[in-house]
Amino acid sequence: MKSTKTSASVAAPSAAPAGPLPIDQITPLLGGMSPETFMRKYWQKKPLLIRQAIPGVRSPIERAKLFALAGQDDVESRLIVREHATGSAVQKKARSKTSAVPGQWQLTHGPLSRRSLPPVEQPGWTLLVQGLDLHVPAAYELLQQFRFVPDARLDDLMISYATDGGGVGPHYDSYDVFLLQVHGQRRWRIGPLKDARLQDDVPLKILTHFVPEEEHVLEPGDMLYLPPRWAHDGIAQGECMTCSIGFRVPESTDLGREVLIRWMEAMDTVDKARLYQDPKQTATKNPGLIPEALQKFTADAVARLIKDEAGLQSALGEILTEPKPRVWFQPGEPLPDGVGVKLDPRTRMMYDGQRVFANGESWRAGGKDARHLRELADQRFLPAASVAKVSEAVRELLNQWAEDGWLHPLA
Repeated sequence: MKSTKTSASVAAPSAAPAGPLPIDQITPLLGGMSPETFMRKYWQKKPLLIRQAIPGVRSPIERAKLFALAGQDDVESRLIVREHATGSAVQKKARSKTSAVPGQWQLTHGPLSRRSLPPVEQPGWTLLVQGLDLHVPAAYELLQQFRFVPDARLDDLMISYATDGGGVGPHYDSYDVFLLQVHGQRRWRIGPLKDARLQDDVPLKILTHFVPEEEHVLEPGDMLYLPPRWAHDGIAQGECMTCSIGFRVPESTDLGREVLIRWMEAMDTVDKARLYQDPKQTATKNPGLIPEALQKFTADAVARLIKDEAGLQSALGEILTEPKPRVWFQPGEPLPDGVGVKLDPRTRMMYDGQRVFANGESWRAGGKDARHLRELADQRFLPAASVAKVSEAVRELLNQWAEDGWLHPLA
């Protein structure tokens, strides 16, 4: 096992998670559609406004606790203020963290102490906290409702707290997003992106020319789905909180580079080095000329990598489950007898046809063991009856994960 960083963490709920939403089940979450229908008709195609997607929804975190969370070193947070709305409290922020343009926008990166935030009575400011699901059980449970999209694409839940008039300006995202209103009201103006040029005098990615075609006011429980590259601008009407469920969008060149690097690192540990040999090399009158045999040796080495589909898939799974830089695990204890297990909210677990992946590592699995581990990845918990049936090797693996803080006992 690789070593893991440690830090204080929020305990996972004691009850078993509900598991992913059945893909053929009609649900208010998607406006009376099933996940299967939504993905076919709307996903990456067109926006969808859903009134009362989650009736009676409440913010997964109280305002005071959100402000405290924004001050932690292991939490990614940002403060956005319009310069004309700033007061003396904002002006006292550390200059090293703040980007500002007079008369326009001010951006401050966390950690953010409570004293560095403007008063709640001051209009026009926004606090963004990324990865709330990693720190707040209620946010983690909320995120699980969107697992009709593969975990390889699901990223995190961000919460936006804003005072009256607060927002981040008209912008667009390169990924799909569900915007769920959990407190107060927010007015959204949206439209297809026709001009991607950005203002060059602000610290935020704000569109130069934004022409909205629709306008909606969202109440608590309402949700707006936007495909990639749909321009949008949300303005708080009074104090409000909005949860954004965002998705990963791998870029082909970057992902290909990461996969090759990861696979080459693994190859160094499992393959015997193949050294270039040239017993038929003759004396040369052109020492600056690269030998044709060396060119072929290199081409063969690259082709060998590309042809090793299993190795590339293994590297991909490890990359997709790699925890984010700020994710730490709190060490635990070996599992007691007779209990089920539940994955820690921070654990990323996936699988393919031959392997199981968790937190950047991989294991081969087949037969009964593969079925149980895949069930754990899909449901994010495994009942005691299933744990009792796993092999000794998988039992040892689950114990190791428990000691590493990757999973916890399920009563």
